[in-house]
Amino acid sequence: MENLGFGKVLLVEDDERLAALIAHFLEQHGYEVRTVHRGDLAMAAFLEFKPKVLVLDLMLPGQSGLQVCREIRSVSDTPIVILTAKEDDLDHILGLESGADDYVIKPIKPPVLLARLRALQRRQTPDTSVVSFLEFGQLSIDRSCREVRLTGELIELTTMEFELLWLLASAAGKILSRDDILNRMRGIAFDGLNRSVDVYISKLRNKLKDNPREPVCIKTVWGKGYLFNPFAWEL
Repeated sequence: MENLGFGKVLLVEDDERLAALIAHFLEQHGYEVRTVHRGDLAMAAFLEFKPKVLVLDLMLPGQSGLQVCREIRSVSDTPIVILTAKEDDLDHILGLESGADDYVIKPIKPPVLLARLRALQRRQTPDTSVVSFLEFGQLSIDRSCREVRLTGELIELTTMEFELLWLLASAAGKILSRDDILNRMRGIAFDGLNRSVDVYISKLRNKLKDNPREPVCIKTVWGKGYLFNPFAWEL
């Protein structure tokens, strides 16, 4: 089978039947999958297996998925997709704030998970035929090596944070609605409730030293969306 994905996937899921179903499906599509059924075994498996993506359940024995997510993110920028049985928006926000890049709600449809993994890969693989470097005064964004520097200092961003920044910066001076952003980054429409964009915007502002109370670099245009200010980074 054609491998359009990451190659190696670490699946942390305590439901053994579901884990076996997901692993079998991904393996049919060319992935190498290792499965762990406890949260307290996830870090050791991650360090030993060195996966290209982590698929992580939130409700785990031994250690919660949120704690695992935070620990993994503290040592690696490997993309993390969380699995959650909860439709509560707060649960998704907590996962994203802990460093996850995306989430899938149970009951899980393996083709949907596969599509999310492939979407993450496409975002990690820059198109060399288009512009891959943007510079705005003290801020530079290099998509070819996925580096962001502010006044020469390297800014550590997760996969989704980087992709959101690149999306906003590529449309500098234009307003992008939540619907625009979700469609381009995850292929879904804004339903009026999804707060993931707001979470990522908040995290970007903090890392780029943009005052969250009176942001001037990534502006909120009330009722319309967000705007990347190309002149905010000048000396």
